[in-house]
Order: sequence, then structure tokens, then C-alpha cells
Amino acid sequence: MPANKLRRFTRNVLILLNVITGICFLLGCYGSRFDSPNLWFIGFFPLTAFYFFLVLLAFIFFWLFVKPLRMLISMAAIAAGWIPLNHLVQARLVPNFVMEKHPKNLRVMSWNVQHFEILQYKTNPERKLQMIDMINQHRPDVACFQEMVAGDKPGSINYNPDFLKKLGFNYFHYTYNPKVDFDGNHHFGIITYSKYPIINKHNISYAPNDYNSIFQYVDIVKGEDTFRIFNTHMQSLKLSESNLHFIEDPSLKDRADIRQSRNVLARFKKGFIKRHIQSNRIKQVMNESPFPVIICGDFNDVPNSYAYNTIGKGLKNTFEQKGTGIGRTFYGISPTLRIDHIFSDRRFNVEQYLRIKKNLSDHFPIIADLYYKKP
Repeated sequence: MPANKLRRFTRNVLILLNVITGICFLLGCYGSRFDSPNLWFIGFFPLTAFYFFLVLLAFIFFWLFVKPLRMLISMAAIAAGWIPLNHLVQARLVPNFVMEKHPKNLRVMSWNVQHFEILQYKTNPERKLQMIDMINQHRPDVACFQEMVAGDKPGSINYNPDFLKKLGFNYFHYTYNPKVDFDGNHHFGIITYSKYPIINKHNISYAPNDYNSIFQYVDIVKGEDTFRIFNTHMQSLKLSESNLHFIEDPSLKDRADIRQSRNVLARFKKGFIKRHIQSNRIKQVMNESPFPVIICGDFNDVPNSYAYNTIGKGLKNTFEQKGTGIGRTFYGISPTLRIDHIFSDRRFNVEQYLRIKKNLSDHFPIIADLYYKKP
């Protein structure tokens, strides 16, 4: 092939790749607008939006030295996705978190506690004590835990009255499916602890009534104000060890690899569709609240996903208000997985936000200090 034709071909391929990258980035920014479970595959784009953003920056740098006018392809895509990009990453300095909470603020913690280390208790009892010490160090007024294993029988390793005493809470609401106990002495579910009185508590469950089909809310009273706090754990991918290995080192060398790829794809599909349904149900109940709402939980989905935008519509995301960087909350698979969220009613000012980067669970706990602006 003549040199000029090769250059022209290479130029056209690079322009095409640049355009495709821009389209994929925008699908990652606005994919949640495709309100149909039939378009579940679009859920992959929010997961990879940050990487497409980095490729667009690389194209800008490349065209700067080759053909500066072509930088406009990437710049136009970034400009079009600028608002959703701010949901994904915050370019601000890391603030100093003030441990001493202002008495007028409400400090809320959300954390997937991964069974509260009951599986490792016999071999590593110190881990549970470290988790309790960390919680007490930050002194949340309300703590929403997911994947909580606790028991109501004296002598249980994770005896719930002991948690109340050690963590300094006075009230709680524990939601679990009694037909699916963790063992003979413990339940598995979501729990909300509060230092303020809980005057109402409610569970919402849908078929098949499993862990991911249940969410809860409590109404707490702080002074003259009543707030409704939701706690949820949305559909997870339930990836096996072999699934995780395939994601980290994908290949299609034989039939076993092909079967593995189909298995992983099926789990992603199920997760996208289930969370689509769950987020609609949760938002419907939230919209019926007579009180200002706060929702905490493990969404198992990233910013700009359908679940994130559906539940967060009309609310403030505490990370977006006061967080910094990408804010990863799950430390497996990818460094961009901010899947744990706290949203608040717009009548709250987000005073502080903190991600506690300690490997005490497979998730990092997050905390927000909220100040309620009375009407």
C-alpha cells in the first residue's frame, strides 16, 4: 500500500475510533435515559464511562501534536457530558473531616459490613473489634448497615443487644427474611441503628422476597423534626471466584472460557434488569413520604446508572456535594466502583462527607453530616 494511502487509512481509523469513544462516553453519561429493561446492555456504559473519558483525553493530547482541529471531537463529547461527568468525579481538594459533630447536624453512616466478619470471628476476632472501634470513633447518629448478620438469642456471636450497647445506639430496625437464616442463631439482612427515637418502622418486600427484594425505612425524631431514612441493598451480581478471575483476566481460548463469559454476561444482565425494577419501586415509596428523606445503601451501581439517577432524582448526593476524586467504595474489580451512596432531601445542607478507606469489609464506609434547613 502506498505511503499516502496508508496515512489516509490510519487517519480515518483514528477519527472513527475517536468518534466511537465519544459515543460510548456519552452513553455512559446518559444511558439511564433509556428507560427499558430490554436495553439492559446499556448498563455497561456507565461502568466504563470514566475509562472512555481518559481515552478522550488521550485523543486530545494526540491530536494536539498532529492535527489540533480534530481535538474538537473529544472536546465536544466531554462538553456534552460535562454535567454527568461531575456525578462521576469531583475535582476538589481533600477536605479535613471534623470529627466533632455540630449538635445541629445529623451524622449518617452507610456501610456494607460483609456479615460483620462473623465468618472470620474464630480465626480473627480482632477484625470485629476494629470495626466497632471505627464506628465509635466517628460516632454516627444513624447507621445503615447492609449484609448485616446479627442474632437475637443470648450467646450469639453477633448478639444484637450487644451491638446496641457497644455502639451507643438506643433504637434499631432489622429487616431480614426469617426463612433464610444465616445459621441457627443469626439472621442476614439490613439494619438501621439510631440514637434518636424511631417512631415508625416499615419493611417493603416484593416477590421473591429475598434479600435483594427487601428494603426498609424508619422515621426518626430529632428535636422538632421528623426524617424518613431508607436503607437498601440492591441486586448484586453474585459473582463467583471463577467469575472474578475471568473478569480480571478475560480470554476465549476454549469452550470453558466461552461458558464463563456467558455466565458473567448473564449475571450482569440479571443485575441491570433487577436494579431497574427495584429502583422504580424504591423511588415510588420515597415520593410518598410526608417527611424529608435520606436514603443510604449499597446500590451495586455507579453514578449515571439507571438506579442512581432514578433514586437520586430531586435529591442531593452527598459525595457530589462534599466528596473528592472518584470516591471508590468497593475495592474489588475496578478502582472506579462507587456503588455505595447517601442521598438527601434538598432541604438538607451537606456539611461534610467522608469515605473511610479502611479494609475492614469489601466496602468502605461512608459518612455525611447533614444540616436541616427549616422551611
